[in-house]
This record gives sequence, structure tokens and C-alpha cells, in this order.
Amino acid sequence: MSPRIVRTVAELRAALAPHRASSIGFVPTMGALHEGHLSLLRAARDENAVVVLSIFVNPTQFGEAADLDAYPRTEASDVALAGGAGTDLIFAPSVGEMYPAGFATTVSVGGAITGTLEGALRGRSHFDGVATVVSKLLLAVQPDRAYFGAKDAQQVVVVRRMVADLGIPVEIITCPTSRDADGLARSSRNTRLSPTERELAAAIPRSLRAAQDAFASGIRDPRRLAATVREHLAAAELEPEYVEVVDADSLEPIAQVASPALLAFAVRVGPVRLIDNVVLVPGVTDPIPLAPTDRSHP
Repeated sequence: MSPRIVRTVAELRAALAPHRASSIGFVPTMGALHEGHLSLLRAARDENAVVVLSIFVNPTQFGEAADLDAYPRTEASDVALAGGAGTDLIFAPSVGEMYPAGFATTVSVGGAITGTLEGALRGRSHFDGVATVVSKLLLAVQPDRAYFGAKDAQQVVVVRRMVADLGIPVEIITCPTSRDADGLARSSRNTRLSPTERELAAAIPRSLRAAQDAFASGIRDPRRLAATVREHLAAAELEPEYVEVVDADSLEPIAQVASPALLAFAVRVGPVRLIDNVVLVPGVTDPIPLAPTDRSHP
């Protein structure tokens, strides 16, 4: 059965009103659905009576107008894919519905969790955009659980902090990064890679694997782990925008990996900007397998 599509918050709330006594699972997306999104929807389907998907290309998350313009919009195919994954309801609002005339409120999360990694490069306003739109979506849907992919690790940390600080009654579920056969993290942006660029991008998961191997061998110095990633990317003539190893919870810089740490980086392959990460946990040599994955709790 094809999922029902609603365009306004009023329609959304009316559609969900009969289901408030049961559990509601929510997957927020910007559309252009791929297997990674579908794995989140299947996870939500397994755990909830009702599954809601949002499709909204949020303009406040894009620092470059060209990137916003190039982002794929594929609603018809998204609806078909979402239906196949068991979605009941799709919320696909307009920009005007999400940001009506006179809109003047920003949700802003402070500290290292928005000032480092993507925040350091793209600016604090990027995560202001994330926090604002996710808070609006959570308040509109009012789900019991919301599902996010681990590829966007910093975004998940920001959302968890925001939900805790604002007391939004929702459980945030993080699902493992969904990967292609060569280990490349699935992303809507991957479709913009040429065949040659797609081959070069395979160096991304190889660099993460090399860092994991170095970590498993006993290396705990963040600078050496980051250097390992840079060396493997350089072999494919890729220059990362950043490579950082930070505390997995606070995203603060660390001198040694003594507790779970996030190794994250961003790199451009041709015109396409890709991000990826791995969590390094002392005593665990391969916490996130760099191969095709289905969902399990971290």
C-alpha cells in the first residue's frame, strides 16, 4: 500500500491523532532515498506501530547555494521506496510551511559539539539549521522514537544534546552506517560521482580500515591515527578538508584514545563532498564493520 502524503503540520497531526496510544517511529530525511534511508525505515517498522518519514530539503543546512540547487529531488521514487519499506505516512512540507513569513526563531546548540569538525569548517550556522529543523519536525510529529544514521555522527550528537536540553520526549535511535559492497557509506550525493570518481571514493573506507588496523595494533595517538587516514587518501590523490579524532560524546579534542573516540573526516571527490567516520573503542578492534550493514543498536 502506498503511504499517505501530507503537506502541512495540521494535516500531519490530524493523521497521527488516532495513533497516539500506539508507538510512532520517525525517520527525518531530505529525500533522494537510498538503502541507508530504507534501513532506518525498516528499523522503525520493526519497533513501532506507525512509521512516519519526512522529506524536506532544508535550505538552512546548506552553506553553498550550488550544493542546495544540486541536491536531488526525487519525490515520486522516494514515495515508492518508502512504501516498500513499510512507511505509513510521509510528511513533505514546503519551505513556506516550515519557515512561514516572519519566522524568527533559531535553535542553537553551543560548545564543542557544534564548533568542531563540520562546525569548524561550515560554520555554526550549519548546525543551527539542523537543530532548528529537527526540533520543528520532532514537535510536529511527536514520535516515540526517531532514527538517524551513524554516518552523520556529529548531527546525532547535536540532536541528542538538543533533545536532552529542551526535554523533548523522544528516544533517539542511532543505526549503523549503511555501506556499499566496497565499504563506501551510502549517500544521496554518491549519485553525482562519475565512474572514475566512484573508484577514487573507495579510498575513503580503505583509509578508515587502515586507521582501525592501526588502532587495533595499539596506536592511541590521535595524530598518528589521523595521519594514517591522510596517507591512504593521498594515495588516491584525495586531500581531506579535515581529519580529527575527538571524544565520541563531547567531541572535545583528546590527547590519547582512552575511551570511545570518533575519527571523522570530510573530503571532496571531484565536485562531491563526502563525510565518513568510525568509532574507536579501547578493547574493541572493529566496532563498525566497513562492509554492507543492516541495522543493529551501537
